Amino acid sequence: MTKFTVFHLKNEMLFANFISNVIGVSAVLFLTHGATPWLPLEIAQFFRSISIIFVPCSFMLPLVITVLYERPIRRYLNIRYGETGIPPEPEIKVRQRLLNEPFFLISLDFAIWAIAAVLYSLLSWRAFATKQIAISAFLTSFTTGLITTTVAFFVLEHVLQKRLAPYFFPDGGLYATPKTVHIRIRTRLGALFFACNLVPFIAILSAMRRTAYANIDPAEVLGQLRLDITINAFLFICVGMWLTLLVSMNLTRPLQEIIRVLRGVRHGHFDRKVRVTSNDEIGYTGDVINEMTGGLKERDQMRRSLDLAMEIQQNLLPKADPKIEGLDIAGTSIYCDETGGDYFDYLYMGENGHRKIGVVVGDVSDHGIPSALLMIAVRATLRHHAHHSDNIVGMVSDVNRHLSQDVKETGHFMTLFYSMIEVHNKCIRWVNAGHDPAIIYNPIADSFGELTGRGLPLGVFYDSEYTESQREITPGQIIVIGTDGIWEAHNQNGKMFGKDKLREVIHLHANESAKEILDTVINEVEQFSYPLKKEDDLTLVVMKVEQ
Repeated sequence: MTKFTVFHLKNEMLFANFISNVIGVSAVLFLTHGATPWLPLEIAQFFRSISIIFVPCSFMLPLVITVLYERPIRRYLNIRYGETGIPPEPEIKVRQRLLNEPFFLISLDFAIWAIAAVLYSLLSWRAFATKQIAISAFLTSFTTGLITTTVAFFVLEHVLQKRLAPYFFPDGGLYATPKTVHIRIRTRLGALFFACNLVPFIAILSAMRRTAYANIDPAEVLGQLRLDITINAFLFICVGMWLTLLVSMNLTRPLQEIIRVLRGVRHGHFDRKVRVTSNDEIGYTGDVINEMTGGLKERDQMRRSLDLAMEIQQNLLPKADPKIEGLDIAGTSIYCDETGGDYFDYLYMGENGHRKIGVVVGDVSDHGIPSALLMIAVRATLRHHAHHSDNIVGMVSDVNRHLSQDVKETGHFMTLFYSMIEVHNKCIRWVNAGHDPAIIYNPIADSFGELTGRGLPLGVFYDSEYTESQREITPGQIIVIGTDGIWEAHNQNGKMFGKDKLREVIHLHANESAKEILDTVINEVEQFSYPLKKEDDLTLVVMKVEQ
């Protein structure tokens, strides 16, 4: 920042208020130029002598008071220009002073000209004891004050928005600054109404008052009055057009800025920010939009991360169902979020891996990223052990010890059903670590059974013990291992899908392939819960023993 820029920032408000007073005085002099010839020479000289003293004071006094009011602002700029640290409390004070300054200067201007109106009228009454002269003097000074404060309101607000706010509030937040007077939209419209209607009305009344008691021919009075009204009308039409343009610019520019940012958001551009420079409802809207775009940007980044995590996790699941002689297998996992805690895998073991396969189904408590990370850790441990041993009890116990150390007191755990199918021995061995029992269906006997177990979920206790169970399998039998997202799915009436419905689907489609049974179950669950959103992950593995 240059010294010239600092100088401008220090004196923008001071200069704007000075110009407002010049406009007010010049406008009144222009409006009352025709009244002077009708005044007696003695009275005219009296007013000139008072004005020679008061008018310079009316300009100097606001300058001095303004400089005193702006001391924290000027000190702030000096510190900022020196590139030294700025404590937060003084910066807040500076911002409060800056936002309240337009109202302070308007009040100061009006007070000075109100004092002038009383002073002029009292001195006129004391000097000439004429009510007409005293009232005219009062109205002239009062009109000057009205015009000055009205112009100052719009000029100072324009300077604050366009010159000062971008520097003092680079990130917006004007509306959130405490202990400040808000320039609301209705305040602007009220000031515009006052400037375009009431001020001209008072000015015309003042002109009528000046000519009504003039000691001249009535025709000349009417001519002077007509001239005064014409001048007033022309002047205030021009002022009204200028103020309307200024107000419309102060309203439309921030709205166009908001529209620009929202269009970018619609096209996925979240880096754009609304340039907030007003202390009104539009400025507050801009701050809210900036917060919204910041949140959308974070959510977009999170979405990208979740998409990447989903892609990685999906690649960790089996890409195709295994081809094992004598066994038809199909499995799938459907996550309710981008990532989930459900897990299934096929593990090939031993030298005769093509005749022996491990089928694992797990369910981590909750879902989302934390559950996905635990699922990945369990998968890595199981796959490591599968290449060295087919002792499923030892593998599950080792996974439990590792998981217990990882989750500790987080409250997370994982249920697991680990089965090993030995096709050549016609048997299935399994370890159940707190998981729902697998369902086994014998179509010849038309009977259902369960593969149960007593083990605790993984991660609950470090030294949990697990036991292996074993059962003979025969051709035609169907073994189904799933997670609770299937039978606990709800419909709109709050009813659960249930295991009885699952068994019914298996029974009706027992003659079909494992893939067809799997697809049918998933379709039935989705139709049952439609149009509700999935609340839990769905995982299902269907195994059908062949001849």
